[in-house]
Amino acid sequence: MDIRSQISMTFHLDKCIGCHTCSIACKNIWTDRKGAEYMWWNNVETKPGTGYPGKWEDQDKYQGGWVRNANGSIKLRANGKKGLFNIFHNPHMPVIDDYYEPWTYKYLDLIQAPEANDQITARPISLITGKPMDIKSGPNWDDDLSGTPDYARQDPNLKNLSAAEQEAMFELERMAFYYLPRMCNHCLNPACVASCPSGALYKRGEDGVVLVNQDVCRAWRMCVSACPYKKAYFNWNTGKSEKCILCFPRIESDQAPACMHSCVGRIRYLGVVLYDADKIKEAASAPENELVDRHIDAIVDPFDPDMVAAAKINGVADSTIDAAQKSPTYKFVKEWGLAMPLHPEFRTLPMLFYVPPLLPVMASVAKVDNKEQAEKLNPISKHWADEWLYNTTTDELWGTLDEARLPLKYLANLFTAGDEKKIAAPLKKLMAVRIYRRWKTVGDITEERAMAALNETDMTPEMAEEIYYMTSLPKFNDRFVIPAAHREQAIEMLQNTGDAKGSMGFGSRVEPARGM
Repeated sequence: MDIRSQISMTFHLDKCIGCHTCSIACKNIWTDRKGAEYMWWNNVETKPGTGYPGKWEDQDKYQGGWVRNANGSIKLRANGKKGLFNIFHNPHMPVIDDYYEPWTYKYLDLIQAPEANDQITARPISLITGKPMDIKSGPNWDDDLSGTPDYARQDPNLKNLSAAEQEAMFELERMAFYYLPRMCNHCLNPACVASCPSGALYKRGEDGVVLVNQDVCRAWRMCVSACPYKKAYFNWNTGKSEKCILCFPRIESDQAPACMHSCVGRIRYLGVVLYDADKIKEAASAPENELVDRHIDAIVDPFDPDMVAAAKINGVADSTIDAAQKSPTYKFVKEWGLAMPLHPEFRTLPMLFYVPPLLPVMASVAKVDNKEQAEKLNPISKHWADEWLYNTTTDELWGTLDEARLPLKYLANLFTAGDEKKIAAPLKKLMAVRIYRRWKTVGDITEERAMAALNETDMTPEMAEEIYYMTSLPKFNDRFVIPAAHREQAIEMLQNTGDAKGSMGFGSRVEPARGM
């Protein structure tokens, strides 16, 4: 048993409004400089959609993450540092067109252009070449474009859905989309760290933040290719790789990361979890149908005296253990079972978890031929237009998960490696909380029905109230439980540099905490 601490995050997708404030906050602090113009360490994507960079989830194209061998062991999908055959030619490396060519506008033309008969415009100028360019795409180019053939219908997560299921998703009256904020997952088994030939990437022992030592980086860019989430970037100006550093200078001074602090929808939660490093190999190499369970099983109970004692033996501070006991991430992932990892089949064991979207309660929709048929189907409904009947009675508002606008199979492809039963469990709990609160606040649902919904999901009224509070009314200190930084330990680590075992047993040098 090897108990360690890890900063971990939870994003509640039902609350994201797609405002991109998080992305702008990160851009203004970390990537507003030459060579980093195209980088968005934090970005928000519309789903269904292709994302940023385009089709980043398609590992047949990018060859990121890990794969399981027939004997149960795992290896990097790309060559990594144990096989450098592609080090000078990597056909799976994303190119600038997969992201987008960053640009600005030649605004001085608006005030310095000579008088003329035509309309003066500010031409787009490439931030890389400095030459005029035609804008073809951007980091959120598909924002809100849920039904377009170019974006939504190219989503790799649609691959296992039948043609009928896909068409149902894109019928105008039933069309749905949601937002997926993404950042570096600071994984327990990071492919970027394992792939780096120079050993520049490392995982901090005190909090698990994955960083790049700029002094050691030699611009092999294997990390860019190996990261299945495409959250490692290459700075073409400095010739170094860069990535999200989880705003560790802010965390060390008891401040939330910039993207989380600025979040308008308050969808983000951050806290410490304790995990058993001895279970990493077992969890990462598990069969696909066991990946999520093994992943979550590696997170241990911070109230268990044995786990606390083992953590202290590893040097985990009392303040960190206390933060783990108050962690919102632990509640969402372990205690309530509401949050799931993004694409667990990549086998990196991400430490960013998502509460899947239940979507707003909507009226059910049915096709009708005429007004008379609509009134026959629902005499009390006055909501019909053209060929569609919109049922808005209370009973119709609370349908089953099978009637959800986003198919369970689609969400399962995102969060549970295709297991629909696993993704149904948190959605049923979220629906049970909604039904329970509807009875409490509106009263048009009976107490018997509300209690039955809770009992069906093994929830108590107290748990439902706590979930409701944490998802609707949490205070800042409830969402962000940041452990105290121990500068004395960091100084001691720098004075006694040596070899430290990284995730999955890969050696990584202990270096000063540098992220850029």
